[in-house]
Amino acid sequence: MTVQPPPHPAPSAATRPGSARITDAWQRKGPLAIALLPLSWCYAALGALRRTLYRSGLCKAYRAPVPVVVVGNVIAGGAGKTPVTLHLVQALQAQGWRPAVISRGYGRDTRDDPNAIAVLPGSNPRQVGDEPLLIAQRSGVPVYVAALRATAAQAALQAHPEVDVLVCDDGLQHLALARDVEIAVFNAQGVGNGWQLPAGPLREPWPRRLDVALYAGPPPPHLAASGAAAWPLQRSLACHAVGQDGRRHRLADLRGRPVHALAAIAYPQEFFAMLQAQGLQLVRSDALPDHAPLDDPAWLASLGLVADSAPTIDAPDAPVLLCTEKDAHKLWCIAPHALAVPLEVTIDPAFGQHVDALLRPCQTASPPVKKD
Repeated sequence: MTVQPPPHPAPSAATRPGSARITDAWQRKGPLAIALLPLSWCYAALGALRRTLYRSGLCKAYRAPVPVVVVGNVIAGGAGKTPVTLHLVQALQAQGWRPAVISRGYGRDTRDDPNAIAVLPGSNPRQVGDEPLLIAQRSGVPVYVAALRATAAQAALQAHPEVDVLVCDDGLQHLALARDVEIAVFNAQGVGNGWQLPAGPLREPWPRRLDVALYAGPPPPHLAASGAAAWPLQRSLACHAVGQDGRRHRLADLRGRPVHALAAIAYPQEFFAMLQAQGLQLVRSDALPDHAPLDDPAWLASLGLVADSAPTIDAPDAPVLLCTEKDAHKLWCIAPHALAVPLEVTIDPAFGQHVDALLRPCQTASPPVKKD
């Protein structure tokens, strides 16, 4: 992939998608947020009605025969749920659990299919979603996606009767799936201006009851009122990047090389800042909408990127194309020379031990799953 003169001015060294303006507005109670307050009140009323219907029993939630842990957030946008899910899966395995992961598979082309889809390491990200694919590749545990998380749960348990705990990646507000443990992840923005969508980032009123809270920035306000056990969450880039062939390349060896960074995540600027903190020289950075179709040649060509004679990492003067691990499998379809930089999280070991302690009573109350 080489950089060609685009038909319109090339993105600047810190391009930002239009959605970034909204997320910026959510951090303060400014004119745009105030203008959106009437819609926010309607959103809040509908959410309150929905919660009331489930609490009253008029709407029924599916109760899986094994314990369910939901890893989600109370704000819109990325908060690092997927790395936390991967960390939690490893922590549960260390405690003797046999987990499976379920997800809606946000952004996949098959979202209208009512059936569950097993996510395999070689699955097409367009069919299963980029985040579930990353989880399947990194964790090695069963991963299923479906429009309804209950459908994904049933399929996972039917195909893998050894599974004794389900980890739901996202879905804190998906009340149709009963859960035993709720984990909320907060990014550095916390709860923003404290207003609900679309005037603020909140998906539901805060504070609300939680079992566990993880926060990447300062502790969110009113955290004690949630009743959650809370731990700080440290996010950092791995010290290496990974190529499509699986080869690892030390980031330290890329210092002094021109770097073109590309990210299609909720807060791409954080990825760019982490790369710069590693001493890398970013000559261009493209911040794209979350889950952008990076495997679409026409879409990438609109950015001035053309898949032709791609330079190799071994060419000392060639620019290095770096992306997030989540974006890699879509981007590699067009740019096989791109390198993916994994995001790693560090959490106090007491976090995994606490979740294990919360799940043990649920395990004894859950009947075994039988395979037909």
